[in-house]
Amino acid sequence: MPFDSNQPKFYGRRQGRKIRKAKSGLLEAFLPQIQITPNTVFKKETLFGKPVKRIFLEIGFGNGEHLAGQALQHPDTGFIGAEVFKNGIAHLLTLLTGIKEKKDLPEGSVRLQDCRTDNIRVFSDDVRLLFARLPDSFVDRVFVLFPDPWPKKRHENRRFINPQNLHEIARILKKGGILRIATDHKVYKSWALRQLHARSDFRWTASCGNDWKRPPADWIETKYQRKALAEGRRPVFLDFEKL
Repeated sequence: MPFDSNQPKFYGRRQGRKIRKAKSGLLEAFLPQIQITPNTVFKKETLFGKPVKRIFLEIGFGNGEHLAGQALQHPDTGFIGAEVFKNGIAHLLTLLTGIKEKKDLPEGSVRLQDCRTDNIRVFSDDVRLLFARLPDSFVDRVFVLFPDPWPKKRHENRRFINPQNLHEIARILKKGGILRIATDHKVYKSWALRQLHARSDFRWTASCGNDWKRPPADWIETKYQRKALAEGRRPVFLDFEKL
């Protein structure tokens, strides 16, 4: 559901192939329990099932593998995942609940798997609508992983890493916080580096090639990453510290 009738132009899909009944059931029965709504209050003491030490934001979490894996690794961290693609949101819910088969799922009857803590909240719309609601210095890390490269020059204004979005990311990131960008596209890598190097409020943390050619220590492999590697495209991982 759109949060604002005046929302900015969004380029990309909001839904793909028909969603299977099990996942459709989760969208109805479980998503409301973890969804960010217009009434959500952004305080780390109350946003999640318990107070958290840090907050990470993943922008465009795809099918949720990285988001779900990070949240499992860091139970004391709160995760906000922003994604408009309904099929991806539905897949995330299967990862969180373990439910993959069609079941009778009355609203409120579904729970997280026993191995998980209640540390994920989902914003199911354009993250640019969320930016305005997030307090200054609210998040400790921002992930922008394998965004659409929009490789044609006439489409470069559609690339997510741009001055307007970086301004908002810089505002919501704490000093010392990390913006992590992963891409398998050479054009987007060069574009992202130019955009960040043009700013005085971010510092590229890499000191050698291995720092950006190899996945970070806490990396969770994604479906898109596996596809890129299978097709001969080697991803890079760019970490920028907020100054």
